[in-house]
Amino acid sequence: MNIFVILISALLIIIVLLRRRVPIGPAILTAGIFIWAAAAPQPHYLWDAWIETFSAYRTYDLIFALYFVMCLEIELRTGGILDDLVRSLHRLLKSPRLTLAIMPAFLGLLPSLGGARFSAPIVEITAKGLNLTAEHKANINFWFRHIFEFSSPIIPGMLMACSIAAIPFSSLLLHLAWVTPLFFLVGWLVLMRPLKLPPHIITETGKVNLAKELKTLCFAIAPVAANFILITAFNFTAAAAMALVVFAMIFVLRFTNHTLNIKEVFAGAYDRKMLLNIVCIFYFIQILTDTGILHLIVSEFQKSPLPVPAIVAAVSFIIGILTGMSQGHVAIVMPIIAAMAPGDLTLAGIAMVFGVAGQMLTPTHMCLLVTLDYFKADYFKCLKTLVPMSALLLAVFSAVTYIAG
Repeated sequence: MNIFVILISALLIIIVLLRRRVPIGPAILTAGIFIWAAAAPQPHYLWDAWIETFSAYRTYDLIFALYFVMCLEIELRTGGILDDLVRSLHRLLKSPRLTLAIMPAFLGLLPSLGGARFSAPIVEITAKGLNLTAEHKANINFWFRHIFEFSSPIIPGMLMACSIAAIPFSSLLLHLAWVTPLFFLVGWLVLMRPLKLPPHIITETGKVNLAKELKTLCFAIAPVAANFILITAFNFTAAAAMALVVFAMIFVLRFTNHTLNIKEVFAGAYDRKMLLNIVCIFYFIQILTDTGILHLIVSEFQKSPLPVPAIVAAVSFIIGILTGMSQGHVAIVMPIIAAMAPGDLTLAGIAMVFGVAGQMLTPTHMCLLVTLDYFKADYFKCLKTLVPMSALLLAVFSAVTYIAG
Protein backbone atom coordinates (compact mmCIF):
# COMPACT_ATOMS: atom_id res chain seq x y z
CA MET A 1 0.00 0.00 0.00
CA ASN A 2 1.27 3.48 -0.89
CA ILE A 3 2.70 5.27 2.15
CA PHE A 4 0.60 8.39 1.59
CA VAL A 5 -2.58 6.31 1.36
CA ILE A 6 -1.59 4.77 4.69
CA LEU A 7 -0.95 8.20 6.24
CA ILE A 8 -4.26 9.64 4.98
CA SER A 9 -6.07 6.61 6.38
CA ALA A 10 -4.26 7.07 9.68
CA LEU A 11 -5.30 10.74 9.83
CA LEU A 12 -8.90 9.74 9.16
CA ILE A 13 -8.69 7.31 12.06
CA ILE A 14 -7.47 10.14 14.31
CA ILE A 15 -10.32 12.41 13.18
CA VAL A 16 -12.97 9.77 13.84
CA LEU A 17 -11.57 8.90 17.26
CA LEU A 18 -11.27 12.56 18.29
CA ARG A 19 -14.87 13.17 17.26
CA ARG A 20 -15.81 10.24 19.48
CA ARG A 21 -14.00 12.06 22.31
CA VAL A 22 -11.09 9.63 22.48
CA PRO A 23 -8.08 11.41 24.10
CA ILE A 24 -5.43 12.66 21.68
CA GLY A 25 -2.75 10.20 22.85
CA PRO A 26 -4.71 6.98 22.38
CA ALA A 27 -6.15 8.33 19.11
CA ILE A 28 -2.67 8.94 17.70
CA LEU A 29 -1.38 5.61 19.00
CA THR A 30 -4.29 3.78 17.36
CA ALA A 31 -3.31 5.40 14.08
CA GLY A 32 0.27 4.31 14.74
CA ILE A 33 -0.79 0.70 15.23
CA PHE A 34 -2.69 0.92 11.95
CA ILE A 35 0.41 2.23 10.17
CA TRP A 36 2.47 -0.61 11.66
CA ALA A 37 -0.10 -3.21 10.59
CA ALA A 38 -0.31 -1.80 7.06
CA ALA A 39 3.38 -1.19 6.45
CA ALA A 40 5.53 -3.47 8.65
CA PRO A 41 3.44 -5.93 10.71
CA GLN A 42 6.26 -7.67 12.54
CA PRO A 43 5.50 -8.05 16.30
CA HIS A 44 9.07 -7.33 17.39
CA TYR A 45 8.73 -3.72 16.20
CA LEU A 46 6.01 -3.08 18.77
CA TRP A 47 8.01 -4.65 21.59
CA ASP A 48 11.25 -2.88 20.69
CA ALA A 49 9.44 0.47 20.46
CA TRP A 50 7.83 -0.13 23.87
CA ILE A 51 11.20 -0.82 25.52
CA GLU A 52 12.87 2.16 23.88
CA THR A 53 10.01 4.49 24.84
CA PHE A 54 10.33 3.69 28.52
CA SER A 55 14.12 3.74 28.53
CA ALA A 56 14.41 7.14 26.81
CA TYR A 57 15.39 10.11 28.96
CA ARG A 58 13.18 12.50 26.98
CA THR A 59 10.04 10.63 28.05
CA TYR A 60 10.64 11.27 31.74
CA ASP A 61 11.94 14.81 31.26
CA LEU A 62 8.70 15.81 29.56
CA ILE A 63 6.45 13.98 32.02
CA PHE A 64 8.05 15.62 35.04
CA ALA A 65 8.26 19.03 33.35
CA LEU A 66 4.52 19.06 32.68
CA TYR A 67 3.76 17.71 36.15
CA PHE A 68 5.63 20.59 37.80
CA VAL A 69 3.93 23.07 35.47
CA MET A 70 0.62 21.95 36.95
CA CYS A 71 2.07 22.25 40.47
CA LEU A 72 3.06 25.87 39.83
CA GLU A 73 -0.37 26.71 38.42
CA ILE A 74 -2.00 25.37 41.60
CA GLU A 75 0.43 27.28 43.84
CA LEU A 76 -0.30 30.60 42.14
CA ARG A 77 -4.05 30.06 41.95
CA THR A 78 -4.69 28.76 45.47
CA GLY A 79 -2.19 31.20 47.00
CA GLY A 80 -4.30 34.11 45.74
CA ILE A 81 -1.43 35.45 43.65
CA LEU A 82 -3.45 35.51 40.43
CA ASP A 83 -6.30 37.39 42.10
CA ASP A 84 -3.83 39.97 43.40
CA LEU A 85 -2.40 40.29 39.91
CA VAL A 86 -5.80 41.11 38.38
CA ARG A 87 -6.50 43.83 40.93
CA SER A 88 -3.05 45.37 40.44
CA LEU A 89 -3.45 45.46 36.67
CA HIS A 90 -6.80 47.22 37.03
CA ARG A 91 -5.25 49.88 39.25
CA LEU A 92 -2.07 50.33 37.20
CA LEU A 93 -3.29 50.15 33.63
CA LYS A 94 -6.68 51.82 34.05
CA SER A 95 -7.44 50.49 30.60
CA PRO A 96 -9.98 47.77 29.89
CA ARG A 97 -8.27 47.13 26.54
CA LEU A 98 -4.89 46.34 28.09
CA THR A 99 -6.33 44.30 30.92
CA LEU A 100 -8.47 42.31 28.48
CA ALA A 101 -5.39 41.43 26.43
CA ILE A 102 -2.83 40.95 29.20
CA MET A 103 -4.74 38.67 31.57
CA PRO A 104 -5.45 35.83 29.11
CA ALA A 105 -1.88 36.21 27.83
CA PHE A 106 -0.36 35.90 31.29
CA LEU A 107 -2.53 32.95 32.23
CA GLY A 108 -1.50 31.34 28.94
CA LEU A 109 1.99 31.08 30.40
CA LEU A 110 0.57 28.42 32.72
CA PRO A 111 -0.79 25.75 30.39
CA SER A 112 -3.33 23.49 32.06
CA LEU A 113 -6.25 21.42 30.88
CA GLY A 114 -9.15 23.76 30.17
CA GLY A 115 -7.01 26.74 31.17
CA ALA A 116 -8.97 29.10 28.94
CA ARG A 117 -11.90 28.50 31.28
CA PHE A 118 -9.81 30.05 34.05
CA SER A 119 -9.20 33.32 32.19
CA ALA A 120 -12.72 33.56 30.71
CA PRO A 121 -14.35 34.96 33.90
CA ILE A 122 -11.63 37.64 34.10
CA VAL A 123 -12.38 38.67 30.51
CA GLU A 124 -16.11 38.69 31.29
CA ILE A 125 -15.64 40.97 34.33
CA THR A 126 -13.24 43.32 32.54
CA ALA A 127 -15.51 43.60 29.49
CA LYS A 128 -18.53 44.56 31.57
CA GLY A 129 -20.11 47.71 30.13
CA LEU A 130 -18.17 47.53 26.84
CA ASN A 131 -21.13 46.09 24.90
CA LEU A 132 -19.06 43.33 23.34
CA THR A 133 -20.68 40.39 21.61
CA ALA A 134 -20.18 36.91 22.98
CA GLU A 135 -18.02 36.08 19.96
CA HIS A 136 -15.81 39.13 20.47
CA LYS A 137 -15.16 38.22 24.11
CA ALA A 138 -14.56 34.59 23.17
CA ASN A 139 -12.00 35.54 20.53
CA ILE A 140 -10.18 37.88 22.93
CA ASN A 141 -9.92 35.16 25.55
CA PHE A 142 -8.89 32.51 23.03
CA TRP A 143 -6.43 34.48 20.89
CA PHE A 144 -4.42 36.29 23.55
CA ARG A 145 -4.15 33.17 25.65
CA HIS A 146 -1.95 31.62 22.95
CA ILE A 147 0.55 34.38 22.22
CA PHE A 148 3.29 32.60 24.19
CA GLU A 149 3.01 29.33 22.24
CA PHE A 150 6.35 30.25 20.63
CA SER A 151 8.31 31.82 23.47
CA SER A 152 7.42 30.17 26.77
CA PRO A 153 9.71 27.55 28.31
CA ILE A 154 6.73 25.69 29.79
CA ILE A 155 4.51 25.26 26.73
CA PRO A 156 4.00 21.49 26.13
CA GLY A 157 4.25 21.74 22.35
CA MET A 158 7.60 23.54 22.51
CA LEU A 159 8.94 21.08 25.07
CA MET A 160 7.94 18.12 22.93
CA ALA A 161 9.16 19.70 19.69
CA CYS A 162 12.67 20.25 21.04
CA SER A 163 12.76 16.81 22.59
CA ILE A 164 11.76 15.08 19.34
CA ALA A 165 13.77 17.22 16.92
CA ALA A 166 16.87 17.13 19.15
CA ILE A 167 17.09 20.93 19.14
CA PRO A 168 18.27 22.84 22.25
CA PHE A 169 15.22 24.43 23.82
CA SER A 170 16.91 27.80 24.18
CA SER A 171 17.76 27.83 20.45
CA LEU A 172 14.21 27.23 19.22
CA LEU A 173 12.79 29.59 21.82
CA LEU A 174 15.07 32.45 20.77
CA HIS A 175 14.46 31.65 17.09
CA LEU A 176 10.69 32.05 17.49
CA ALA A 177 10.52 34.68 20.24
CA TRP A 178 9.63 37.45 17.77
CA VAL A 179 6.43 35.63 16.77
CA THR A 180 4.92 36.37 20.20
CA PRO A 181 4.81 40.18 19.71
CA LEU A 182 3.57 39.54 16.16
CA PHE A 183 0.77 37.35 17.53
CA PHE A 184 -0.10 40.03 20.08
CA LEU A 185 -0.04 42.80 17.45
CA VAL A 186 -2.42 40.91 15.17
CA GLY A 187 -4.82 40.39 18.06
CA TRP A 188 -4.56 44.02 19.13
CA LEU A 189 -5.19 45.42 15.64
CA VAL A 190 -8.18 43.18 14.96
CA LEU A 191 -9.78 42.69 18.38
CA MET A 192 -8.75 45.57 20.64
CA ARG A 193 -8.05 48.67 18.56
CA PRO A 194 -11.60 48.89 17.11
CA LEU A 195 -13.12 48.87 20.61
CA LYS A 196 -14.94 52.08 21.46
CA LEU A 197 -15.10 52.68 25.19
CA PRO A 198 -18.48 54.09 26.25
CA PRO A 199 -18.22 57.39 28.14
CA HIS A 200 -19.72 55.81 31.26
CA ILE A 201 -16.78 53.41 31.65
CA ILE A 202 -15.00 54.62 34.77
CA THR A 203 -11.60 53.45 35.91
CA GLU A 204 -10.12 53.89 39.33
CA THR A 205 -8.93 57.45 39.78
CA GLY A 206 -7.60 57.21 43.31
CA LYS A 207 -3.94 57.49 44.10
CA VAL A 208 -2.06 54.35 43.20
CA ASN A 209 0.72 53.02 45.38
CA LEU A 210 3.07 52.32 42.50
CA ALA A 211 5.67 50.50 44.57
CA LYS A 212 3.09 48.18 46.09
CA GLU A 213 1.44 47.35 42.76
CA LEU A 214 4.77 46.71 41.03
CA LYS A 215 5.76 44.45 43.90
CA THR A 216 2.56 42.45 43.38
CA LEU A 217 3.23 42.17 39.65
CA CYS A 218 6.82 41.08 40.14
CA PHE A 219 5.79 38.52 42.72
CA ALA A 220 3.30 36.97 40.30
CA ILE A 221 5.63 36.98 37.30
CA ALA A 222 8.80 35.93 39.15
CA PRO A 223 8.21 32.13 39.05
CA VAL A 224 7.71 32.11 35.28
CA ALA A 225 10.67 34.46 34.76
CA ALA A 226 12.89 32.32 36.99
CA ASN A 227 12.03 29.22 35.01
CA PHE A 228 12.75 31.06 31.74
CA ILE A 229 16.18 32.15 33.01
CA LEU A 230 17.11 28.71 34.33
CA ILE A 231 16.39 27.11 30.95
CA THR A 232 17.81 29.75 28.60
CA ALA A 233 20.76 31.08 30.60
CA PHE A 234 21.82 28.07 32.67
CA ASN A 235 20.76 25.22 30.35
CA PHE A 236 18.61 23.50 32.96
CA THR A 237 16.36 20.79 31.62
CA ALA A 238 12.69 21.72 31.58
CA ALA A 239 11.89 19.26 34.38
CA ALA A 240 14.76 20.38 36.62
CA ALA A 241 13.96 24.07 36.19
CA MET A 242 10.26 23.60 36.92
CA ALA A 243 10.96 21.41 39.95
CA LEU A 244 13.35 23.97 41.41
CA VAL A 245 10.83 26.79 40.94
CA VAL A 246 7.96 24.79 42.44
CA PHE A 247 9.89 23.79 45.56
CA ALA A 248 11.25 27.31 45.97
CA MET A 249 7.70 28.68 45.80
CA ILE A 250 6.70 26.52 48.78
CA PHE A 251 9.11 28.43 51.01
CA VAL A 252 8.31 31.77 49.39
CA LEU A 253 4.58 31.34 49.94
CA ARG A 254 5.09 30.18 53.52
CA PHE A 255 7.30 33.13 54.42
CA THR A 256 4.96 35.64 52.75
CA ASN A 257 1.87 34.31 54.55
CA HIS A 258 0.08 33.09 51.42
CA THR A 259 -2.31 30.18 51.51
CA LEU A 260 -0.60 26.91 50.65
CA ASN A 261 -1.77 23.33 50.86
CA ILE A 262 1.25 21.25 49.89
CA LYS A 263 -0.80 18.07 49.54
CA GLU A 264 -3.20 19.82 47.17
CA VAL A 265 -0.31 21.13 45.08
CA PHE A 266 1.35 17.77 44.47
CA ALA A 267 -1.76 15.57 44.44
CA GLY A 268 -3.81 17.98 42.34
CA ALA A 269 -1.10 18.22 39.68
CA TYR A 270 -1.26 14.52 38.91
CA ASP A 271 -3.15 14.12 35.66
CA ARG A 272 -3.52 10.55 34.41
CA LYS A 273 -4.93 11.74 31.09
CA MET A 274 -1.89 13.91 30.44
CA LEU A 275 0.45 11.05 31.39
CA LEU A 276 -1.39 8.66 29.09
CA ASN A 277 -1.23 11.14 26.19
CA ILE A 278 2.52 11.65 26.57
CA VAL A 279 3.32 7.94 26.72
CA CYS A 280 1.06 7.14 23.76
CA ILE A 281 2.56 9.89 21.62
CA PHE A 282 6.15 8.90 22.34
CA TYR A 283 5.31 5.24 21.73
CA PHE A 284 3.70 6.24 18.43
CA ILE A 285 6.86 8.09 17.41
CA GLN A 286 9.06 5.16 18.35
CA ILE A 287 6.91 2.79 16.27
CA LEU A 288 7.32 5.04 13.24
CA THR A 289 11.06 5.20 13.85
CA ASP A 290 11.67 1.48 14.40
CA THR A 291 9.59 0.38 11.42
CA GLY A 292 11.43 2.74 9.09
CA ILE A 293 8.22 4.57 8.18
CA LEU A 294 9.79 7.96 8.91
CA HIS A 295 12.68 7.32 6.54
CA LEU A 296 10.22 6.22 3.87
CA ILE A 297 8.18 9.41 4.32
CA VAL A 298 11.34 11.51 4.13
CA SER A 299 12.37 9.73 0.97
CA GLU A 300 9.00 10.41 -0.65
CA PHE A 301 9.09 14.05 0.42
CA GLN A 302 12.54 14.48 -1.09
CA LYS A 303 11.17 13.27 -4.44
CA SER A 304 8.44 15.92 -4.38
CA PRO A 305 8.87 18.94 -6.68
CA LEU A 306 7.59 21.21 -3.89
CA PRO A 307 10.11 22.98 -1.62
CA VAL A 308 10.56 21.24 1.72
CA PRO A 309 9.44 24.30 3.74
CA ALA A 310 6.18 24.40 1.78
CA ILE A 311 5.54 20.72 2.47
CA VAL A 312 6.30 21.12 6.18
CA ALA A 313 4.04 24.17 6.40
CA ALA A 314 1.10 22.48 4.66
CA VAL A 315 1.35 19.25 6.63
CA SER A 316 1.72 21.06 9.97
CA PHE A 317 -1.25 23.33 9.27
CA ILE A 318 -3.51 20.45 8.24
CA ILE A 319 -2.55 18.27 11.20
CA GLY A 320 -2.98 21.25 13.53
CA ILE A 321 -6.55 21.57 12.27
CA LEU A 322 -7.20 17.84 12.54
CA THR A 323 -5.90 17.37 16.09
CA GLY A 324 -6.42 20.79 17.68
CA MET A 325 -3.41 20.25 19.94
CA SER A 326 0.25 21.19 19.61
CA GLN A 327 1.21 17.69 20.72
CA GLY A 328 -0.64 16.35 17.67
CA HIS A 329 1.18 18.17 14.88
CA VAL A 330 4.46 18.05 16.80
CA ALA A 331 4.21 14.27 17.23
CA ILE A 332 3.64 13.73 13.51
CA VAL A 333 5.75 16.43 11.83
CA MET A 334 8.75 16.89 14.13
CA PRO A 335 10.06 13.30 13.72
CA ILE A 336 10.06 13.86 9.96
CA ILE A 337 12.04 17.09 10.37
CA ALA A 338 14.44 15.35 12.77
CA ALA A 339 15.08 12.66 10.16
CA MET A 340 15.13 14.98 7.14
CA ALA A 341 17.14 17.92 8.52
CA PRO A 342 18.36 17.37 12.11
CA GLY A 343 18.71 20.59 14.07
CA ASP A 344 17.15 22.78 11.35
CA LEU A 345 15.68 25.73 13.25
CA THR A 346 13.95 27.17 10.19
CA LEU A 347 11.94 24.02 9.45
CA ALA A 348 11.17 23.47 13.13
CA GLY A 349 9.94 27.06 13.38
CA ILE A 350 7.76 26.70 10.30
CA ALA A 351 6.25 23.50 11.70
CA MET A 352 5.43 25.15 15.04
CA VAL A 353 3.90 28.35 13.65
CA PHE A 354 1.82 26.72 10.92
CA GLY A 355 0.71 23.96 13.29
CA VAL A 356 -0.43 26.46 15.91
CA ALA A 357 -2.22 28.50 13.23
CA GLY A 358 -4.15 25.37 12.31
CA GLN A 359 -5.05 24.82 15.97
CA MET A 360 -6.50 28.31 16.20
CA LEU A 361 -9.23 27.46 13.68
CA THR A 362 -10.49 24.08 14.79
CA PRO A 363 -13.29 23.10 17.17
CA THR A 364 -11.17 20.16 18.32
CA HIS A 365 -9.01 22.67 20.23
CA MET A 366 -9.95 22.31 23.90
CA CYS A 367 -9.35 25.99 24.72
CA LEU A 368 -11.73 27.06 21.98
CA LEU A 369 -14.35 24.58 23.09
CA VAL A 370 -14.37 25.76 26.72
CA THR A 371 -14.28 29.40 25.62
CA LEU A 372 -17.26 28.98 23.32
CA ASP A 373 -19.10 27.16 26.07
CA TYR A 374 -18.43 29.83 28.69
CA PHE A 375 -19.44 32.81 26.55
CA LYS A 376 -22.20 30.88 24.74
CA ALA A 377 -20.60 32.02 21.49
CA ASP A 378 -21.18 30.69 17.97
CA TYR A 379 -18.19 28.86 16.49
CA PHE A 380 -18.76 29.97 12.89
CA LYS A 381 -19.20 33.61 13.90
CA CYS A 382 -15.90 33.41 15.80
CA LEU A 383 -14.29 31.84 12.75
CA LYS A 384 -15.09 34.92 10.65
CA THR A 385 -12.53 36.78 12.74
CA LEU A 386 -10.09 33.97 13.53
CA VAL A 387 -9.51 33.04 9.87
CA PRO A 388 -8.24 36.47 8.70
CA MET A 389 -6.20 36.82 11.89
CA SER A 390 -4.46 33.50 11.31
CA ALA A 391 -3.97 34.34 7.64
CA LEU A 392 -2.33 37.67 8.54
CA LEU A 393 -0.08 35.95 11.09
CA LEU A 394 1.08 33.35 8.57
CA ALA A 395 1.58 35.90 5.79
CA VAL A 396 3.90 38.07 7.91
CA PHE A 397 5.75 35.06 9.34
CA SER A 398 6.27 33.55 5.88
CA ALA A 399 7.51 36.82 4.44
CA VAL A 400 10.01 37.39 7.28
CA THR A 401 11.20 33.75 7.15
CA TYR A 402 11.67 33.96 3.37
CA ILE A 403 13.62 37.23 3.60
CA ALA A 404 15.76 35.96 6.49
CA GLY A 405 16.42 32.68 4.72
